Amino acid sequence: MIWTFEQEQALGFSSVATNIRMTVIKLRSGGLWVHAPIAPTKECIQLLKELKAPVEHIILPTFAYEHKIFVGPFSRKFPQAKIWVAPRQWSWPLNLPLEFFGIFRARTLRDEDRLTPWFDEIEQKLLSSPEVGIGPYVEVAFYHKRSRTLLVTDAVIYVPKQPPETISKEALLAAAKNGLAVRLLSKGKNVPNEAIVDNKETRQKGWERMVLQILFLGPSDLLEPQRTFTQMSQKLIVSPIVKTLVFNKVPEKVKNWVDRIVTDWPFKRIIPAHFAAPVSASPSDFKAAFAFLNDLLGEKWNVGPILSLSLSTILGRAASYFPPDDMKTLSSLDEFLVSVGAVKKTVSGRKK
Repeated sequence: MIWTFEQEQALGFSSVATNIRMTVIKLRSGGLWVHAPIAPTKECIQLLKELKAPVEHIILPTFAYEHKIFVGPFSRKFPQAKIWVAPRQWSWPLNLPLEFFGIFRARTLRDEDRLTPWFDEIEQKLLSSPEVGIGPYVEVAFYHKRSRTLLVTDAVIYVPKQPPETISKEALLAAAKNGLAVRLLSKGKNVPNEAIVDNKETRQKGWERMVLQILFLGPSDLLEPQRTFTQMSQKLIVSPIVKTLVFNKVPEKVKNWVDRIVTDWPFKRIIPAHFAAPVSASPSDFKAAFAFLNDLLGEKWNVGPILSLSLSTILGRAASYFPPDDMKTLSSLDEFLVSVGAVKKTVSGRKK
């Protein structure tokens, strides 16, 4: 059995929020395996208790702060559970030890570790990049054999057309207002002072604006977001931020990780930690999301034997295409961070 738990997560700038997801798997032992725990609110703990099974393992599959921050408080609610964390943990601006976050006696997740208590049911593969800047990108993917489910954290996302239920009405309406962000990112168009009416169309506009800010930081047109939103939603993609600031710089490492996942695991659905889930997707779909690695490595990288080369190319290009106007802010940010030495231009594998 697999359950997902979601909460709203404000991103601390503008009126932007997204959903953050915890996935819980019941093991054959009868205990619960908890992936990327969320805030242990009263509601969350009550829902877990309704599963009538003990929490045996708590998994931190990444270095990322938004997932790390809840592991300590969550583990204190289940003191008998064992904590497992991705290796090479770091934080910024201060590189603080895990104990600072309330994480004690943690075990380290290893690549393809056959000695974990759950190996017969859940396998794991580690992506641990070289230093791309202030720290490495580290993520552990998991494969639940019985359900043929791939679990990832931030490697891929699937933006749904409609906002997740966890995003509050207030957040959606706030994002729909023609505030400062819209005035700055409107392609010079006149921005009217419109009264906010609470209806489906207004909430949808708020959701589309949220998504574009999450994906691009500074999209080209927040006033009329529909066109770019349509291009970016309802397909499995790598987030433009992760692609630009991380994966583009370590393509060999990422390709190796993706290759091992699609070769070894015949999954039929994916559960990421954000946006929509579960996503019906095959290894070919997952590999198509990383088709941009072809250009970086100067290689032909077919999506899979079940697809023709032409169809593979079309799928890969569709998954990897991001509107150039919307990418300008991210590209400029990347260039700036490289110029001041905050991130590296490339670590390995880029085609000359």
